[in-house]
Amino acid sequence: MSPKLATSPGALALHFPTAAAIAALLAPQAEVVVHDLRTERVAGIWNAFSKRKVGDPSHLGDDPELIGEKDVYGPYEKAAPDGGRLKSVSAILKDEAGRRIGLLCINFDLAVFDNAIALLSAFTQAEQPRPEAIFAQDWREQINLGIRAFLQERQLTLKALDRDDRVALVGALDARNFFATRNAALHVAEALGVSRATIYNLLGDARSI
Repeated sequence: MSPKLATSPGALALHFPTAAAIAALLAPQAEVVVHDLRTERVAGIWNAFSKRKVGDPSHLGDDPELIGEKDVYGPYEKAAPDGGRLKSVSAILKDEAGRRIGLLCINFDLAVFDNAIALLSAFTQAEQPRPEAIFAQDWREQINLGIRAFLQERQLTLKALDRDDRVALVGALDARNFFATRNAALHVAEALGVSRATIYNLLGDARSI
């Protein structure tokens, strides 16, 4: 038999300061809603960008999970009225007797972050291919591209390379005959943050494999 919901009108109000505090901290990005599970209506709402108001239907339905044992739902994704993305989390609210009387929902508007990501992506993406005529003879650029290709292929960063990785990287650069160029070893050493002597040791190991 499902547990009965409390009928005290003041029970949910005990949770209002918590909801208001969350809304104040995350304003204006987060809408915070307290739903009454007994009446299935909005009991309280802060930063109401969804245009809902106290007394509106909650539209929670009769999902048995709401009176089950689970206390927290999410984070999960929802859609904002303007079609944007919301990251939401919901938590069951209980009275002093431990009965499930409400649902606290926090809806975080991701629009500002999605816009920032789009802006940064626009700045970091090149609109046209690199003019090879300018860089074909630039051995430093060619080495840099070789290092980047190696790291992308292995999904590594320079800081994460161990000795075996460095041997493999130097071997890959040597396979393209980069070390035949004067000062190439110094350039690679500076890129890897090691000495030129270390590069020659790595090169020797790579050539002995």
